[in-house]
Amino acid sequence: MDSLLRIPLNVTPEQAQRLQALQHSFARLCNALAPLVQSTRIWNRVALHHLAYRQLREQFPEIGSQMVCNAIYSVSRTCRMVFQQPASPLHLDKLGDRPLPLLRFADNCPVYFDRHTLSLKAGQLSMYTLDGRMRFQLALDAQVEARFQTQKLREVVLAHRGDGGYELSFVLVDQAQPAAAAGDAVASPESGELPEYVMVDEAV
Repeated sequence: MDSLLRIPLNVTPEQAQRLQALQHSFARLCNALAPLVQSTRIWNRVALHHLAYRQLREQFPEIGSQMVCNAIYSVSRTCRMVFQQPASPLHLDKLGDRPLPLLRFADNCPVYFDRHTLSLKAGQLSMYTLDGRMRFQLALDAQVEARFQTQKLREVVLAHRGDGGYELSFVLVDQAQPAAAAGDAVASPESGELPEYVMVDEAV
């Protein structure tokens, strides 16, 4: 079964500005992808990557290639949640023949990382930003360190907290878990409520 670890980041004002800039750029990437999903009805991650990666790299040369891949993953994941989650009010069966609504990602949308854009070794965290790597020293207790060593890291998400700070969420999956059992992250809502960072424009 997946487990979720949330670790707050002790950021300076300058670091908070850098993370906010990354978050805004990530939202711009997602919003550049959203109309393509709406017009093509394609949100499978691999298919969307082949369809949009080159165009996004040309459109956003200031953003690293792997972060573009992570934005494609984010849009694919969100669309699965919105259009395929049975409880969602925008499930495909409920939309019928109506056009897909346009999804808009807020500037505070979560930023997804992977092993190329974030690393954690011996308590030191290194993460990608638009102007170079940012490093933090994390004081992890022995139990948490052991979980990182014995469980597979499947998802890392940067989110803005209500108090103005930032936190990282690590989704860990037991190595013994069958691959087929690993679905969306444990944070995926099953109540049918849309993520708070996604707005829906049905008039487009």
